[in-house]
Amino acid sequence: MIPTLYVVATPIGNLSDITYRAVEILKSVDCIAAEDTRHSKRLMDFHAIQTPLISYHEFGGDFQLNQVLQRLKNGESVALISDAGTPLISDPGYKLVTKANDENIKVVPLPGPSAVITALSVAGLPTDEFSFHGFLPAKQKARKDVLAAFVESPVTAVFYEAPHRIVVCLNDMRDLFGGDRRVCLIRELTKTFETIELNTLDALCEWVISDLNQQKGEMVVVLSGVKVQVEELLSDDAKALAISLLEYMPPKAISKLVAEHKNVSKKDVYNFLLSLKSS
Repeated sequence: MIPTLYVVATPIGNLSDITYRAVEILKSVDCIAAEDTRHSKRLMDFHAIQTPLISYHEFGGDFQLNQVLQRLKNGESVALISDAGTPLISDPGYKLVTKANDENIKVVPLPGPSAVITALSVAGLPTDEFSFHGFLPAKQKARKDVLAAFVESPVTAVFYEAPHRIVVCLNDMRDLFGGDRRVCLIRELTKTFETIELNTLDALCEWVISDLNQQKGEMVVVLSGVKVQVEELLSDDAKALAISLLEYMPPKAISKLVAEHKNVSKKDVYNFLLSLKSS
């Protein structure tokens, strides 16, 4: 076997949410580099995986990084896993992958669970475009500074949040975006007390404050984009052409084509198409 670094997605809650291929690779590699070996042992025991676990986490520094690289250089294959989900997504594993690429070591991804994608799939908000921002800052001023960028953004945005900050986070969002902005709070994904609630910020704040259970567990917050207000800058012909092409082309390509044929702004066409999706 060629020495390979496998980047392996693991369950975000339900231990059965792992691919057959992932289990096969985890059983066959020489070792598994885990964020927390004690946490990962439960998953290994559940799937009868006896491969040795070694530590690789944010605070391990160059020592752990070089330890894993040396194993790969010695001809071993290593699986990189995080505590939950897909490594490198809001996770420091990119340093190892970067070094492996620099050393011409083969890197192979094994797709699987991701809290970001799983949350988007059930949030009930547009997903043709979205942005992901990891955990919001703990301090209010820094948090509001980050959130301020989304006051007029038309794109769905995804954040992680700690349970002890969820109330102040939602209140900060309400202060900045207004009570009518729609947000989906997704808690304990794939676990026993999984909760998915799409509502206005006014209603969501009241619900979370009144039910202490909604202030516990792992949380993903999915923020709706602002509905684009389209001025009457496009002719009916330009709008009709743009709509007729939706079945065949993505919005950006349509915007370019309609702009060229109808002598209008690409941005105006694109905003018109966005308004159709948000209406």
